[in-house]
Amino acid sequence: MHKLSAVFIKSAAPGKYEDGQGLRLIKRKDGGGQWVFRYTIFGRRREMGLGGLASVSLKDAREIAAEYRRLVARGIDPIKDRVRQRLEAARDLNILRDVALDAFESRKAELKDDGKAGRWFSPLELHILPKLGQVPIADIDQRDIRDVLSPIWHSKTATAKKAADRLNIVLHHAAALGLDVDIQAVSKAKALLGRQRHTVHSIPAMPWQEVPSFYSSLETPTLTHLALRLLIVTGLRSGPIRFMRLDEVTDDVWTVPAANMKARVGAARPFRVPLSREALRIIDLARPFARDGHLFPSARKGVISDATMSRLMERRGLKARPHGFRSSLRTWLAEATDAPHEVAEAMLAHVTDSKVVRTYRQTDYLDQRRVFAEAWSDHVTDGSGKMVKLA
Repeated sequence: MHKLSAVFIKSAAPGKYEDGQGLRLIKRKDGGGQWVFRYTIFGRRREMGLGGLASVSLKDAREIAAEYRRLVARGIDPIKDRVRQRLEAARDLNILRDVALDAFESRKAELKDDGKAGRWFSPLELHILPKLGQVPIADIDQRDIRDVLSPIWHSKTATAKKAADRLNIVLHHAAALGLDVDIQAVSKAKALLGRQRHTVHSIPAMPWQEVPSFYSSLETPTLTHLALRLLIVTGLRSGPIRFMRLDEVTDDVWTVPAANMKARVGAARPFRVPLSREALRIIDLARPFARDGHLFPSARKGVISDATMSRLMERRGLKARPHGFRSSLRTWLAEATDAPHEVAEAMLAHVTDSKVVRTYRQTDYLDQRRVFAEAWSDHVTDGSGKMVKLA
C-alpha cells in the first residue's frame, strides 16, 4: 500500500508504477500520466481508468480506488456501476424539448395525416418550449408550469388547456421512459392557476328559415360558391368538402374516407353521404374545376383553404359562419321534420349511444337520411318550409 509519493511521481520516468492494491500509474514521455485501477471480479481480471494525472492527484486516486475496492468486495463490478451512474446522469439531463419531440413522434400514428399539420405540437411549440424547452425535464415542477401558462390561462383558455394537456402527455411519456419526473406537476399547476374564466361561444349559425335566401345568392358557379353550397346541402364540415375527390362518389352516394372525418385515428370510419339531386348538380358544376382528382382545388397547390368560405360570409357582413349551417340543418330536422334522434344525429355524422350499442346496431340509416337530405335540399332551394315526414 501507498508505495508512491507526490515527489516521486513528478520526477518519475515514463513507465508503469504500482501504488498497491490495484492502483497503478502509467507515466508518459510528455510528463503526463493516467491512473488505472486493476481488480478481479467473478474470476475475471479487469482494468478501469480513474482519470489523468493533471486532474486526479495521488490522494484522489487512492480514495477512488478504495471506493471501488469496496464495491468489488460487495460483488459489484465498478466498471458496470460507473456506466449505470453515467446513464442515470444522462437520463436526468433530458431536456423538455427532446422528450416532447419523442412523445410527438410516438403519437403520430394516432394523429390525422401523421400529425403533419402540426396542430398537436403547436401548443407546446408556441407556449411551453420557448421558456422551458432547454430545461431538464426532471427539474420541471408545478411552479414552472404555472409561470409559463399564467399569461394565457384566462385570455386564451382553449389554447392554454391544450398546452397543459400536451405537456401532461409529455410528462407521462417521460415517466414511461424511466425518467424521474413528477407526473402530477400539471395538475398541481392547474390548482395554482385556479379555475379558468371561460365563456363558451358557439359558432354563429344562420336560422334555417333564412338559409334559402342566402343559398340563392350563391348561384354564380365559382369554386367558393359551389363548395359552400355543397357544404350547406350535405351538412358536413368544411374538411370533407375541401378534400372531396371524384372517385369517392358512386351513383348518388359519396363515401368520405375515415381520414377526412373528425375523429381520432382508429375511431374514425368512412362515412356514407346520400347525395340529393341538388348535391349531384353542384358536383357536376364543379367537375370542370377538378384537378388531380380533387373537386375543389386551390389556385396554386392542394385544395381550397379552410378560411375561403368563412371569408366570403365575413365580407358580406354576416355573423354566421360555414360551420354554423350544421346547426341550421339540425334545428330544421328538429322543428320541421319527424326525424328520429338517431337519424338526425347521423345526418351530421355525430356518434350517439355507447360503443356497445353501436357495435350491435349495424346501420348508418342511409335510406332514412336520403329522405331528409332531399327534403333539406328542397328547402334551401325553394324555401317551402313544409313539414317533412319520414313515412
